[in-house]
Amino acid sequence: MKFAVISDIHSNFEALVAVLREIGKKKVDEIICLGDIVGYGANPDEVVELVRNEVKYSVRGNHDDALFSDETFLALNSYAKSAITYTAEIVSDKNKEWLKELPNIQKLDDIMMVHACPSAPQSWKYVFTQEDAEIELSSFQERICLIGHTHVPVIFKNSSGLGGAAKIRELINVGSVGQPRDGDNRASFGIIDTRNFTYANLRIEYNYRTAADKIMAAGLPSILGERLHRGR
Repeated sequence: MKFAVISDIHSNFEALVAVLREIGKKKVDEIICLGDIVGYGANPDEVVELVRNEVKYSVRGNHDDALFSDETFLALNSYAKSAITYTAEIVSDKNKEWLKELPNIQKLDDIMMVHACPSAPQSWKYVFTQEDAEIELSSFQERICLIGHTHVPVIFKNSSGLGGAAKIRELINVGSVGQPRDGDNRASFGIIDTRNFTYANLRIEYNYRTAADKIMAAGLPSILGERLHRGR
């Protein structure tokens, strides 16, 4: 099957709409979301509603979890806490309930899906380096594990002898739709084809100025809008 993979939308409606429009041109079978649907941005309710309607497979991110877990909320920085407090005030009960029911892990077609890391999905550990990735690559049995969380697209690979044969494993970070942090302010997402296990990362421009202006108008910390301009 051919899947589009999105992650870390962070209530950025403009970015999500642009990405979904582009995905519509790719003739995918389904869409996967790796969490952090809310947080940071000004349109959490609209974003959750759109993900509910358009995405078949979703997992929970730490910002989603922070709506319901005091422990996760307290671990966030002050900017993120402000955004979650704002989110809790305006997201509908129906959409909150949907977020609350999201699993930490999903699996299909020899793919594992988590938000942060496969070794301990709800620890919200970051995987930035190959050294970080080595631990994670040995913690799942599937061909590929899809992750987000760092907002930086990257692929880590490893091979290990299993039953006398080498099995390649890949840890694929698809980057962020709504808060890119690799110096490129375009929305990031991926396309994976499980027929031959090919993967492509794609970037798409969107109206980040409008998204940033909405953040300011909502009274959220200005840095959350400024980041959209810089992609940092």
